[in-house]
Amino acid sequence: MKIKVLLFFLITLSVFSQDNLSTLTISKELKEKANSVVRLQLIEVVINSQKSYKIKKKKIITVYNEYGLKNIDAIEYYSNSESISNMQATIYDFVGKEIKKIKRKDFVDQSVADGFSILSDNRMVYLDYTPTQYPFTIVYESEAESQNTAFIPSWYPIDDYYESIEKSTYSIKFLPELGFKYKESNFNGYNIVKKETENTLTYSVENLVAEKGEDYSPSFGKIVPNVLFSLEKFNLEGVEGSAKSWEEYGKLWYDKLIKDETELNQETIKKITDLTKDLKDPIEKAKVIYKYVQDKTRYVSIQLGIGGWKPMLAKDVDRLGYGDCKALSNYTRILLDKVGVKSYYTVIYAGNDMKSFDKDFVSKQGNHIILTLPYNDKNYFLECTSQTNPFAFGGDFTDDRYALMIKPEGGFIVKTNEFKTNESYQNAKGSYIINEKGGLEGVVQIKSGGIQYDDKLFLDRLNDKEEILKHYKNRFSWINGVKINSYEIKNNRNDIEFIEDLSISATNYVTSANNSIYFPINVFNVNSNIPNKYRNRRNDFEIKRGYVDMDDIEISLPKDYEIEFLPENLKIENKFGNYTIEIVKVENSKVNFKRTLIINKGNYKKEEYEEYRLFREQIAKNDNSKIVLTKKI
Repeated sequence: MKIKVLLFFLITLSVFSQDNLSTLTISKELKEKANSVVRLQLIEVVINSQKSYKIKKKKIITVYNEYGLKNIDAIEYYSNSESISNMQATIYDFVGKEIKKIKRKDFVDQSVADGFSILSDNRMVYLDYTPTQYPFTIVYESEAESQNTAFIPSWYPIDDYYESIEKSTYSIKFLPELGFKYKESNFNGYNIVKKETENTLTYSVENLVAEKGEDYSPSFGKIVPNVLFSLEKFNLEGVEGSAKSWEEYGKLWYDKLIKDETELNQETIKKITDLTKDLKDPIEKAKVIYKYVQDKTRYVSIQLGIGGWKPMLAKDVDRLGYGDCKALSNYTRILLDKVGVKSYYTVIYAGNDMKSFDKDFVSKQGNHIILTLPYNDKNYFLECTSQTNPFAFGGDFTDDRYALMIKPEGGFIVKTNEFKTNESYQNAKGSYIINEKGGLEGVVQIKSGGIQYDDKLFLDRLNDKEEILKHYKNRFSWINGVKINSYEIKNNRNDIEFIEDLSISATNYVTSANNSIYFPINVFNVNSNIPNKYRNRRNDFEIKRGYVDMDDIEISLPKDYEIEFLPENLKIENKFGNYTIEIVKVENSKVNFKRTLIINKGNYKKEEYEEYRLFREQIAKNDNSKIVLTKKI
């Protein structure tokens, strides 16, 4: 069978000679909208045993501009359990003439955590190539071997938007007795050829034109074709395991990778015991320990699965004061356990695209570790890599997705907390004056919670006043010549609320015409985002997170002017949310402006997209409504 697989690859390669490396041979359809074109991608995986698989890759890709560079993917990782036997690349110009050969020694070889010697066994090798001209074509080849059969590489023939595919093939040879399984997703609409024998599976697809990104599309992995692979009997960092269920899988992980090595410095144990000795409530104890870890440690960025699967020793984290997500989460778990609070190592996909565990396909998944602390029928999720997050607040990094909680008795799928629409709020209360010269002077207090709190958190980490002022000028960019007179920022970590007090001004806010002046009534929160229009939208769309904005603003007008026109009150309500404006004349020179915008989370059909776009267009239009004043005679 190995001979058959080899012959298949040789035949495929033979039809792709050097003559085909000219960019002139690429069809017009594949060039259109493309930052890069994958001319040929071959991936061959051979599972030799429960303890070993080999992977051979060849990728020929034409790159048209700097945006296509990231699609070359000329990078490999190695460690004590993973090795690279071959790595090379050849660069060709636009007519297929060879420019440069790049051997393994010419690739950049560095630690995945430079400067942190305890993790130096885990390294990456990558191509750092700066082209002298576009387009160019690169032929990249690699061969590697891994002992970690718990993770079999997936097949994603399409890597990115604006990338076309001439041909992509994935072949895997497996041992049926290891419980080989796979799951296909998003094949509809793609002419994917599948060939299956007793112990070999091959997928192939040709001539996929570049897709343009569409506003509000689901995450890329939810819409492009892909295949996941897994073994029921596998090896993970020297540990052989068998898992037909998440419970089995999690128990193996706990027993072999995180159960042991819980030793801590006695001085540290005494310190945390003293810090929590007067506290009875487990959550209050956990808050103290969480703050202790934040103050004591810093995060070293190492992606899960690179740098081993087993966390570094808790005593080393304690001594050195740093660690990756595995190490810091496990260290926090052990500290909590020492003061009588149970928490559990939890594997998750982190990132604001809200990728979830595929709970119906038992396999190695996830790219990050957090802690789950169950108490009184509620799960608290702790992000242990952050030195600034409030307790049990992960923001959009880990919200609303399935993850794997690992307990002594096994693994269990859990759902992280969702931010409800009314929890992600921004409430603005303030006032502004239009002075006799047409200038604007205003003050406002803005309180934000939930995801909108998360969006503002970076301001608390900025120490540069000029950077903060630059942010606010950009944020209020609809006010010509806006000046930030003063600002005060308060991050209320206990209530998880971000508070901004601002004083702003602008010298020429109004527009004059004869004896009249006019100006936009909405000063502090203009939502001008209008989604793009698509003649033939391809994808359904989703609003990943809902939110609510409420504004209550008092407006003082110049006394030598009277109101000629006020925008009408408005209420729009539909499945996507609602939008209301209420304008009340309090007296001749004073107006109260109230505005509410609610956007609902949801998944919608592509046929509904234009309705949503028009809704946002109405919001943008009315957020720019103007009040007209006439000079008194």
